[in-house]
Amino acid sequence: MHVSEFYIDGRWVVPAGRRRLPVVDPSTEEPICEVALGEAEDVDRAVAAARRAFPSFAATSRQERLALLQRIKDGFAARHEELALTVSREMGAPLSVASSAQVASGPNNLAEMIRVLQDFAFETRRGSTLVAREAIGVCGLITPWNWPINQVVCKVAPALAAGCTMVLKPSEIAPLSALVVAEILHDAGVPPGVFNLVNGDGPTVGEALAAHPEVDMVSFTGSTRAGVRVAELAAPTVKRVAQELGGKSPNLLLPDLGDWERAVSLGVARCFGNSGQSCSAATRMLVPAERHEEVAAIAARVAEGYRVGPPELEATQLGPLVSRAQFDKVQRLIARGVEEGARLVAGGTGRPEGLERGWYARPTVFAAVRNDMDIAREEIFGPVLVILPYDSVEQAIEIANDTPYGLNAYVQGADLERARGVARALRAGSVHINYPPVDRGAPFGGYKQSGNGREWGEHGLSEFLETKAIVGYGAE
Repeated sequence: MHVSEFYIDGRWVVPAGRRRLPVVDPSTEEPICEVALGEAEDVDRAVAAARRAFPSFAATSRQERLALLQRIKDGFAARHEELALTVSREMGAPLSVASSAQVASGPNNLAEMIRVLQDFAFETRRGSTLVAREAIGVCGLITPWNWPINQVVCKVAPALAAGCTMVLKPSEIAPLSALVVAEILHDAGVPPGVFNLVNGDGPTVGEALAAHPEVDMVSFTGSTRAGVRVAELAAPTVKRVAQELGGKSPNLLLPDLGDWERAVSLGVARCFGNSGQSCSAATRMLVPAERHEEVAAIAARVAEGYRVGPPELEATQLGPLVSRAQFDKVQRLIARGVEEGARLVAGGTGRPEGLERGWYARPTVFAAVRNDMDIAREEIFGPVLVILPYDSVEQAIEIANDTPYGLNAYVQGADLERARGVARALRAGSVHINYPPVDRGAPFGGYKQSGNGREWGEHGLSEFLETKAIVGYGAE
């Protein structure tokens, strides 16, 4: 693997500097390898390559781009097992989850973008005016560690579909799977300069990309704090900034629910999936006050049944957290919940019994939580569920919306019309009624401090397009 190189202008090249960073297996706390960290000079080279490649790639036909996306999708199929092992080692996902969810998201997103591109209206007529949608230009793509394949592909695929060129900076914590993706893109015949990869940290490579005068757009996924910094750096050049940031998603269980065991169990799963390291995780469970004790007992029992362990074991449901820093943050917030007076009904601080090494957290459930507690307001990013009682549906909606975030929300209820009404009242970019299956054509993004812009499907493609009006185009 090209851990000491960057992919620029269709070739693997030597970095400008000598900085290296260990990539650590979170299940063992041992380094896997060292990856090169880029400098501003590497960003300059990559952006220059993308700028040179833009005119010719933007002029390619729809059919050429469709064929390219299909070849990339085929490349993912050929290297599926290798990618699953890489993701599992670099960020700790159980191997089964890495295969069925983490890596599968790559070809699934590609399949959706192929479907969208086949019929997308790049030109429409409004009277005598032609409205054209054109590739925005050179894009800086900055992706996180928690879903390394998904977040890379849901930026790269629409950028390619639009005719853009790009420079990718994957997370330095989990950079190895992105190197495999770069190899897949190369083998699929992506023209030189269209896709470039520079590994590095946020303060160096990320900031250089965000501020670069030759970058026309930045698509960023990460923390709200880092997103604010990206926007600040992008502002002087007035480039487009699309951001998918943090979340503290409510899961509102309505009083008319029939099967409380199922609803609570699935709610715990929506919180604990990926060891709680998902911005869309359903971390706040809102329940009728008269059902609070029943729900707390179900959630505690479900949480205690989760199997935490090494990612390579088939029985493992939850792997480790990604890093020591993430582990320490989760431990601090669990302790804070106890200090604030929330009732700990499952889990707690420390590692699960029998796991002395690795950044493993105990699946944790707090009951009797108030929405002004830190554990109800901060994005914990670990397997920690908080249960908040409410006295009326109106109060539940108020609690659900009382957050600086607005990425996802969840509503469970037997009366579909009532659930739909509640969904409309929630201030979130995506609302899921009764645990539906994933819809990769649905726009994904947030309100408030959860970001701006949308990913996935037609809306994801539109983010990488400029709108041009040619007035008088159809005049006689």
